[in-house]
Amino acid sequence: MAFDLIDLPYEDTALEPAVSAKTLSYHHGKHHQAYIDKTNKAIEGTDHADKSLEEVIAAARGSDQGLFNNSAQSWNHGFYWHSMAAEETSASDELKSMIDRDFGSVDGLKEKLAERGAGHFANGWVWLAVKGGKLTIEETHDGDTLADQDGVNPLLVIDLWEHAYYLDHQNARPAYLDAVNGKLNWSFASENLARGTTWEYPN
Repeated sequence: MAFDLIDLPYEDTALEPAVSAKTLSYHHGKHHQAYIDKTNKAIEGTDHADKSLEEVIAAARGSDQGLFNNSAQSWNHGFYWHSMAAEETSASDELKSMIDRDFGSVDGLKEKLAERGAGHFANGWVWLAVKGGKLTIEETHDGDTLADQDGVNPLLVIDLWEHAYYLDHQNARPAYLDAVNGKLNWSFASENLARGTTWEYPN
């Protein structure tokens, strides 16, 4: 089974000015496509060929760094596209009450996401996740992912790699984080919370 590059869930201009159509054309059409292509090439004819992307990631972790990086990055990017929306959506009552309890308010959570994202050294990802019944902000470095982590259910992610924002914001990661904070897809986060299990990359 080969994995496909998933379609963007919005028009390529939908995230402007936070993320431009030009950035999406490179980020989605070139970077994400390359991760998918390399993953497919690596699993072709192997025991991994019929596994889900999540199973490939788990199998490759700690044993095949190249396959892990490409499969995890394939998953992370799919999750990232869905973590944003053309218009900021509303959180479910369940998610809103958890945000209020654990961060004080949605604005309080946004501030923490921006703070953690700006302070993250080099490439990586900043996540909103559920762990131990509470909302938590997690960071992963480089190509690492929460896709295969037991006891953690990711709800949203923001890409911190420079290629996610450099064309639009140059080296000003905080400006990107502030802009993208207004495009977060709280309905996607609410669906992930309600389901209670980690989102699966569509095959």
